[in-house]
Amino acid sequence: MLKKLAVVLLLSTAVYAQEAPKSAPGTNPRPATRAKKLTNAEFDAYLEHPEKILLIDVRRPDEVSTIGGFPVYLSIQIKDLKSHLAEIPKDREIITVSNHSARAAVAADQLEDAGFKVLGAVGADTYQKDGGKLAVKIPVPPARPGSETAHAAPPDNN
Repeated sequence: MLKKLAVVLLLSTAVYAQEAPKSAPGTNPRPATRAKKLTNAEFDAYLEHPEKILLIDVRRPDEVSTIGGFPVYLSIQIKDLKSHLAEIPKDREIITVSNHSARAAVAADQLEDAGFKVLGAVGADTYQKDGGKLAVKIPVPPARPGSETAHAAPPDNN
């Protein structure tokens, strides 16, 4: 009986030790990834050679319209990324984009696992808050007359 209790305690201690560390209340923990989070300076240097890179923005359209984005990019939401791998050119180095780079980092790992060359991940909102200028804000189309939902176009901050 004592041996069984010791084994149960050992197993429960091992399971507890493998739990992810708890984050501070009110914060969203960033998933562990291999992707490099690009600084604004690194990202800006890559943007100077657009013929060599491909930006893949994994955000929802409403996030791009409210926060903004970059001049040329491929928009594939992260939930759809694996089903669109065949459509992504393999001749360019890839930078993935999300709001704060967490989803972009996960997407970067998925792309690397599929054989793509990924330079890193960037967060559009973070980039802007750190002094970068977003080039694109796609306005939300106005609601059709008589529709139940009205969309207010975001202000043009370009």
